[in-house]
Amino acid sequence: MAMVGLGKMGGNMVRRLRRGGIEVVGYDRAAEVVAQLVAESGMIAAASVTDAVAKLNGPRVVWLMLPSGAPTEQQIRALAPLLSEGDIIVDGGNSNYHDSQRRGSWLAEQGIGFMDSGTSGGIWGLENGYCLMVGGTPEVAQTMRPILQALAPAPDRGWAHVGPVGAGHFTKMIHNGIEYGMMQAFAEGLELMHGKKEFDLDLAQITELWRHSSVVRSWLLDLTADALKSDQKLENIAPYVADSGEGRWTAVEAVDQGVAAPVLTLALQMRFASQDGTGYGYRLLSTMRNAFGGHAVKRAGN
Repeated sequence: MAMVGLGKMGGNMVRRLRRGGIEVVGYDRAAEVVAQLVAESGMIAAASVTDAVAKLNGPRVVWLMLPSGAPTEQQIRALAPLLSEGDIIVDGGNSNYHDSQRRGSWLAEQGIGFMDSGTSGGIWGLENGYCLMVGGTPEVAQTMRPILQALAPAPDRGWAHVGPVGAGHFTKMIHNGIEYGMMQAFAEGLELMHGKKEFDLDLAQITELWRHSSVVRSWLLDLTADALKSDQKLENIAPYVADSGEGRWTAVEAVDQGVAAPVLTLALQMRFASQDGTGYGYRLLSTMRNAFGGHAVKRAGN
């Protein structure tokens, strides 16, 4: 298979695939990133996407880890003429599921398989494995099975063929909407404790306490507790929390379906508010995003 886009997620996915015995041809515009992965993992370097495809045996699999929107669209359009019937394109980025459905139909007309993979695990995926929610035909899912098993935490868990093309990115969209709500709840509760000055609460101690047998224990809490051990004041973190597309798309989906989703929608609105806010809770939200996904943190004063 080939991996196109070797950033934080794509690069670590190559490393995990190589550990699982999968041969990978890799391409990225940053030549130094390609060279590093060749040295670290034994990945086969490609000088271009065309070169990457040429180095594959059929049926060929090209996995894209690119920003959603125009970069992914342009790459799929450029890639399709290089492929043959029976080859497969996988979009592992956070694309809108409507785009995935449209792309899948267009590629199917040319006999090219398509899989949309909702990919969770962030910068910890190399160590822990990735949670993969994939959409596609049963035939494409069967072909991709060894690759998905190598990327997942174990061959029998952490990945699932959830439905037809579009279902993978739809499932990941809802996953991220839920994530917004969970993060907002933690941030609000911890901000209330931070503000109760008369008790002088140790938030690192309390979040560590909650990790053990508490109803709210979770990986998100683990990451938050770990971050607070080194810095409870968060004075160097700007109270600015970016929102990615999935949160917005989840809110729009709730409107389209006429389904009440007040927690998910309000969590998105609170991220909008953070862009002019000064609160401790926003600093916590930004810290959490960095902890699980390696997302950039806006530093105070910048």
